[in-house]
Amino acid sequence: MDEVRFKADQLYKSHFGKMVSSLLHFSDSIDLETAEDLVQDSFSAALVSWKKNGLPVNAASWLFRVCKNKALNKIKESKKFSNLFIDEAINPGDPVISKLPLDDQQLILLFACAHPDLSPKVQVVITLKYVVNLKIEAIAKILGMTVDGIDKLLMRVRQKIKEEKILFFEPRAEEWESRIHIVHKILYLIFNEGYKTSWGKELIREELCEEALLMTRALLNSRIANKETSALYALMLFNASRFKARFGPRDELLDLEEQDRTLWNRELIQLAFVYLERSLGEIISTYQFEASIAGMHCNAESFATTDWKTITILYSRRLKISPNPFAELNYAIALYYAGLRKEALVILHKLEAKPFFSQYYLLHASLGRIYFAEGNPALAKKYFIKTLKLTSSPAEQGFIHRLLEKVVDKE
Repeated sequence: MDEVRFKADQLYKSHFGKMVSSLLHFSDSIDLETAEDLVQDSFSAALVSWKKNGLPVNAASWLFRVCKNKALNKIKESKKFSNLFIDEAINPGDPVISKLPLDDQQLILLFACAHPDLSPKVQVVITLKYVVNLKIEAIAKILGMTVDGIDKLLMRVRQKIKEEKILFFEPRAEEWESRIHIVHKILYLIFNEGYKTSWGKELIREELCEEALLMTRALLNSRIANKETSALYALMLFNASRFKARFGPRDELLDLEEQDRTLWNRELIQLAFVYLERSLGEIISTYQFEASIAGMHCNAESFATTDWKTITILYSRRLKISPNPFAELNYAIALYYAGLRKEALVILHKLEAKPFFSQYYLLHASLGRIYFAEGNPALAKKYFIKTLKLTSSPAEQGFIHRLLEKVVDKE
């Protein structure tokens, strides 16, 4: 990649959402779709100009200036301007005294995306586009959707935003704290999407986890962070500590039992325990329970010595405050390894009867492993074959094929 293209891609990632947001503040006659088009045109103009004339001294300022001029040309007849087109890159030395509970522009955009009138899926998609600044192709790949599906979703969102004026405007004072729970959920979903194994060690997924960690860290440094923020950060750190051990030398997916625990990042684990301790208080959140469970896994010397009994207690309490079928699946697995085999299978088969879980690959993979461990290779094989039909991930399919080989050897 040449220098100009590399610089443009860097700025697209760091400034796309800020530029769109600034245009929306610049004039109320600019809607979201127009703002996006103007920003895209500015990046196209940058590629042409920079390849011909070389990179400017301050490329970010150049982009904002061109974008502002394009906006002026677009709305010169309406003259509906405001003084809110702010580019910190033009005058980086000018002090800015913020009265907002957040000083981080990326987080301000995140809170705007957390509007309660938007569905969780929409919140995640627009956060990935305008806050994380991913291109539509990348968002589609991460979420397992088609590019056309993302385009149609964004088209509907733009129309809703245009009609209701609900996005990219800083929340009112009373809305900041009420939205933090939604922001936590968005950050959690973004981290989980990055942590999924669908494309193995693909770089963009690790970057997604890093973005979620950085934004959560920035939120912790703000005036509106709470105990739940600390618990969420601890959970992310515990999971991030195992990154290097999740794949073997042939890029094969490894489960918790197979991982080389010497590869786990002990510094991240120690830091996670610090934030888990800070999260303690009168009110216990689901993130605190999940972080505590992740911490117990990270503290265990081996899979066999894991304190499964305590983990089952934590899952049980977590389910009481917030019932969740995915957490129930993990609870059943923990019950099995804690020695409560019959209870585990009852829960797993109840989940299997639910329409969504009847097509959920992790449930069938779990049943396959349990029946294999129980000495029933025929039933294990049935569930593993079903699992292969329910996932298109090369890493996950490779993992199940390895388990099937063990089943065949037992037959």
